[in-house]
Amino acid sequence: MTRIDFYVLPTNAPHERRVLACKLTEKAWRQGMTVYIHTSSETETGIMDKLLWTFRQGSFIPHEISTAAPIEREDMSVLVGHGHPPDNFRELLINLSLDTPPLLGEYQRVAELVDEDETVRAEGRKRYLVYKQQGRLLETHKIV
Repeated sequence: MTRIDFYVLPTNAPHERRVLACKLTEKAWRQGMTVYIHTSSETETGIMDKLLWTFRQGSFIPHEISTAAPIEREDMSVLVGHGHPPDNFRELLINLSLDTPPLLGEYQRVAELVDEDETVRAEGRKRYLVYKQQGRLLETHKIV
């Protein structure tokens, strides 16, 4: 069963959600997990692509933009995109989109990043209720 963690930030700055996505990605990458960062658009994908190299001094998270084609490189474990990820990326999905991520039930874990922006918070609550009705394992982490 997919475990879904909601990370709630005390800010409404989109940049803070993105930085948290980078931190979660780095932690999972260091643990050897495959990570798919699901964005809402090509523009957001581009922002995350750049931020993964620069979110902190000395950061280095090797990644590629997802094309939905299978990734055959064994050293590539982080993808960023706004569509369906390749089949071999099903360990952790980090959702930066306001929508329910594609293929939700196929992931071991999903990280939902929510902040104080009215729209982000309202859509996050909707997804939480849907997940709860589906009987998913839910946990909430308030970031201070």
